[in-house]
Amino acid sequence: MHYLNLGILAHVDAGKTSLTERLLYTTGIIRKLGSVDEGSTQTDSLALERQRGITIKAAVVSFAINEVTVNLIDTPGHPDFIAEVERSLSVLDGAVLVISAVEGVQAQTRVLMRVLQRLRIPTLLFINKIDRSGAQDERLLQSIAEKLTPAIIPMGAVSGLGTRTAQFTPYAAGDVSFTAALVERLAEQDDALLAAYVEDATAISYDHLRSELAAQARRALVYPVFFGSAITGAGVDALIAGIRELLPAATGDVDGPATGAVFKIERGAAGEKIAYLRMVSGTVRVRDRVTFGQGQEGRVTALSVFDRGPAVQRAAVSAGQIGKLWGLNEIRIGDTIGPAQTTAGRRYFAPPTLETVIVPRRAVDKAALHSALTQLTEQDPLINLRQDDQRQELFLSLYGEVQKEVIQATLTNDHNIEVEFRETTTICIERPVGSGAAVEFLGKDDNPFLATVGLRIEPGALESGLEFRLEVKVESMPLFVYKAAEDFRQAMEQTVQETLCQGLYGWQLTDCIVTMTHSGYVSPSSTPRDFRLLTPLVLMSALQQAGTVVCEPLHHFHLELPADVYGRMLPVLAQVRAAPEAPVMRDATCVLEGEIPAARVYELQKQLPALTRGEGVMECAFARYEPMRTPFPTRPRSDYNPLNRKEYLLHVLRRV
Repeated sequence: MHYLNLGILAHVDAGKTSLTERLLYTTGIIRKLGSVDEGSTQTDSLALERQRGITIKAAVVSFAINEVTVNLIDTPGHPDFIAEVERSLSVLDGAVLVISAVEGVQAQTRVLMRVLQRLRIPTLLFINKIDRSGAQDERLLQSIAEKLTPAIIPMGAVSGLGTRTAQFTPYAAGDVSFTAALVERLAEQDDALLAAYVEDATAISYDHLRSELAAQARRALVYPVFFGSAITGAGVDALIAGIRELLPAATGDVDGPATGAVFKIERGAAGEKIAYLRMVSGTVRVRDRVTFGQGQEGRVTALSVFDRGPAVQRAAVSAGQIGKLWGLNEIRIGDTIGPAQTTAGRRYFAPPTLETVIVPRRAVDKAALHSALTQLTEQDPLINLRQDDQRQELFLSLYGEVQKEVIQATLTNDHNIEVEFRETTTICIERPVGSGAAVEFLGKDDNPFLATVGLRIEPGALESGLEFRLEVKVESMPLFVYKAAEDFRQAMEQTVQETLCQGLYGWQLTDCIVTMTHSGYVSPSSTPRDFRLLTPLVLMSALQQAGTVVCEPLHHFHLELPADVYGRMLPVLAQVRAAPEAPVMRDATCVLEGEIPAARVYELQKQLPALTRGEGVMECAFARYEPMRTPFPTRPRSDYNPLNRKEYLLHVLRRV
């Protein structure tokens, strides 16, 4: 048996969940089609998903195409839930990117396609809604080539476009124009194919061309395009055949070491933790004791595997399969089981750029709220619950207002906790502008800790995150309390990461390189605590030398509005600090693109209907971070502030 872990991705309302439903119906998994509008689909199982008609959590369901078992992962389309998409990407063998034939290439479509290309995930494009009025084919293909990738290969033709009887007919061997286009596109990656075709076009069989098409599609060099309708079923059979022919099956040795990646966590009816695991190699069985994360261990008490529908109870899950595991109470999203290094912990999309304070309406719910939010962060770590002990406040990171509404409804419905949010603020970042170094020696000056720590900090490449380097001799490491030098390195790196969650102005520091230059200890008196508590003092001293700049998030916007209101819109854009490019006029419509501070997006969205007679449409997606002008905004610190040595030592030494 072969397995294919397939992601369905799209901009919201492109028809992604409807396509999932149609695939399950066509392959015989369900007998009746569900409806997103009626809340009766297989993958939108949460009450909130059914109420709102959108996907909030990634869902897995399985179907078979001949000898291939496809584990289909239906992901959210709304940008507020992009973190769910990110976690799913780490386990995919291939993807179907759904594009609406009516709305065309949208903001989220471009974001998703860029990441699929960067990760080289083999992808088929499915142009949905060909039965709707206003549907496009040739013009949309041109738009895809311009905005997504020119390496597309239309796999058939549409008839009856924009009508209920619209159909998709796949090209066959006798379609000369298709064969010529196929050769031209494939030859861009294969000079030998082009030379053979020029020498004798009849010498290359159609079967050979299809084989080469499959090979290049599986290497994410070309992107086959199918048209159809998830509602009527047009083109879905051709898409299923394309999935079977053009996307790669999962690889992995079932007899190898047991390794896998956790991409989703949920809670069962009794509150138990359930981990969704993509097995990379080997096999995990019920009652196996497994290692995960940073060396934690747990025993698998129950297990189910996705097989032709929902997950069913099994004794084992093997390479290529997706399973649900019970019993691993400490496991987290992004953890790997076994020694394998997967992509689960990497960043593909921008982090949340908004933050809000959340408070219970009833004071007696304070402890219950913290517990409930802790459970929610298990399922979505990017919520990033942050507690300010000094001001007794809870902060949440967010992608947008819809996500905030969903969190509020979840707390009410699932935990019986009514909450309120204070004003949403923008999350900035800090970057070092220079280099700095500091060292505190054991037993010298006023160092109260039994450790020597020296650190150097310097700027890293943009979007590189935080890199930690260790440049000290092994004999200077307290290995009598650590198993190995690597364990010491990991402990120091974790402390550095935690410290730099708050830079000089209170924002997370990123795009930097931190190097440990000095280390020392006293055996057997020094403890990990000495290194952990001394490091923030040294690191922030070095950071003060380096200096930082605060950067705000900018979003790229795509705005369509009536041409006659363009002049009225310009001063409003200037007011919210948006920087539009030159307008593009299309008949009576004006198209504007540009950048806008993330903090002003919601303000512009609220004004748009009144400014454009309700006809304006705006799409936004994170673009980059931009250095701000001084004075920089500050974020209140939630720790004991190592920038104030006296205050810091007063608190940490009191806790001895």
